[in-house]
Amino acid sequence: MKNQIGVIGAGTMGNGIAHTFAQSNYSVVLVDINSNYLEKGLQTISKNMDRQVKKELITQKTKEIFLGNISTSTQLNSLKSCSLVIEAATENLKIKSNIFSKLDELCINDAILATNTSSISITKIGGITNRPGKVIGMHFMNPVPMMKLIEVIRGLLTSDETTQKIIEISKDLNKIPIECNDYPGFIANRILMPMINEAVYCKMEGVAGTEAIDQIMKLGMAHPMGPLALADLIGLDVCLAILEVLHKELGDSKYRPCPLLRKMVDSGMVGRKSGQGFYSYKR
Repeated sequence: MKNQIGVIGAGTMGNGIAHTFAQSNYSVVLVDINSNYLEKGLQTISKNMDRQVKKELITQKTKEIFLGNISTSTQLNSLKSCSLVIEAATENLKIKSNIFSKLDELCINDAILATNTSSISITKIGGITNRPGKVIGMHFMNPVPMMKLIEVIRGLLTSDETTQKIIEISKDLNKIPIECNDYPGFIANRILMPMINEAVYCKMEGVAGTEAIDQIMKLGMAHPMGPLALADLIGLDVCLAILEVLHKELGDSKYRPCPLLRKMVDSGMVGRKSGQGFYSYKR
């Protein structure tokens, strides 16, 4: 068994990260504030592993071993002996700041504290702690078990040693780490979110319907998924939060969230996880 890894947040990204580490034979402690969230997260991991069994990527026995690598807790102090803790909580600086402040106090001195944030400054998060050299961005892509990329984002004070360690761990997960610096949205979302936002504007202005917009991008630009379907997968609330960070931090009107996106989030239509976004989903 490899080093113990902590994952904070049992939602879409958190359970995917826990799944990925568990199947690479790490001991994983999955933490969330609510035991129901943890139960749902484990159910999702189990279902996703069942798909792997069906595709004959793993055996039923292997699945049971992988699931056995994951323990759960509602207490942050369960992470005090972890060598790496990855935060995958809500995309909100106040929430993340509170988590990192607590982690800094309770985790061992050598522990690396990573965040899966899509857009929030790594430097700002690191500045909340007394170990900014050991704070780094480790941005996984959704769905985590399938997607190869990990954006490795250095804060201003992130050490070379920390960066190299995260690159090595990423490769051990059979992922491809690509390093970038700490700017709003980093690379993936700085480019992706304006495209999604423009697709929402096309929908709002009646340029074309949802399916037509997605089909044009799939057939004309060779995208595997249309921008509106992708927004539903990511979560419209997450898309809005990232665009708000980009708009605020870069000060450019091209990042202004489309009013339709804001209205949909306000109405609770946030995509797959709510059962309704630009498309309808069975729940």
